[in-house]
Amino acid sequence: MSAATRSGRAKQGAEDQDAFIARRKRSWEELEALLSVGKELHRRDGAEISQTASLYRSVCADLMRARASYGPELVRYLDGLAARSHNTLYGTRAYRLIALWELVARDFPRTLRRRWRFFALASALFYLPFIFGLLGTLASSDFATTILPPQQLAMMEEMYQQGFDAGRDAAEDSAMAGFYVLNNVGIAFRCFATGILFGVGSLFFSIYNGLVIGVTLGWVIRVGYGANILTFICSHGPFELTAIVISAGAGLQMGWALIKTDGLTRLASLRAQARELGHLIMGAAAMLVIAAGLEGFWSPSSLPPPVKWTASGVFTLLVIAWLGFGGRARRPHPSPLGATTGGATWAKGSSKGRPA
Repeated sequence: MSAATRSGRAKQGAEDQDAFIARRKRSWEELEALLSVGKELHRRDGAEISQTASLYRSVCADLMRARASYGPELVRYLDGLAARSHNTLYGTRAYRLIALWELVARDFPRTLRRRWRFFALASALFYLPFIFGLLGTLASSDFATTILPPQQLAMMEEMYQQGFDAGRDAAEDSAMAGFYVLNNVGIAFRCFATGILFGVGSLFFSIYNGLVIGVTLGWVIRVGYGANILTFICSHGPFELTAIVISAGAGLQMGWALIKTDGLTRLASLRAQARELGHLIMGAAAMLVIAAGLEGFWSPSSLPPPVKWTASGVFTLLVIAWLGFGGRARRPHPSPLGATTGGATWAKGSSKGRPA
């Protein structure tokens, strides 16, 4: 075969590739645009998912043709586009985990900050009775017995009498962790769910829980075991108490949606708040699970009190950072490939296998 013949066939092959790119470029750019949205699969509408799947099948066919006939740069581009499409469509399990993480780490704190008034109100309804109960019990034992039965106070006294220098065995830790999950979730659920009574239930349980916890703490301190109970609760308290207050705030928000409907039916008004309420409850649930793990395994351990108090400070700062700064928008960094989509980076012609 002469050099002129080989040159002519190479030129014809390049022209075929250019025609192929020109014909398929719009489809690739459309798929690039769908993938660049960044939404997880479950957040896309049905038409968008269907279109992504159709374009993915097309790009797979284009990739097979490119591997058989065209240049390596075009093959690499189509291979990357197909891989990204596959991950978007079929990596649903990973996306569910990512979505759960984003909900807890991003959507939850954002929603809490946006609805800070309900959180502030719930905090006041919880912590003011807490302080009242604590100070009242420290001032008078009769005050405590008017709030809680003497038998319950005696049980709390006995529970913290020995301290936790010896720790607990692993089986007991596991059992207690399960108990704490059920107990804490039950308290938080009552604070939230009773908000359906136009917020009255959430208001009541916020005051009640704050008062009872304050009286209990004051009683144990009064009888001389304050160091034991404070060292026990210092680590899991930042998560547990904050989660209970958040749950109550969500209940108050739900109750307010039933009162101030803005012209909607009460059901429609409640539905309009459903997404935010879901964020708050899922975030509070995550905090309660963390608290239960700490309360079951870390708090009753034989670790020295200074270690637990140091951890308490770290956990408190972590909660503040999570709720105060989680999900805040970051300043975008320029892409090393430029501001255009993947398909548009092949802008310098197609003679070497690049889509124009």
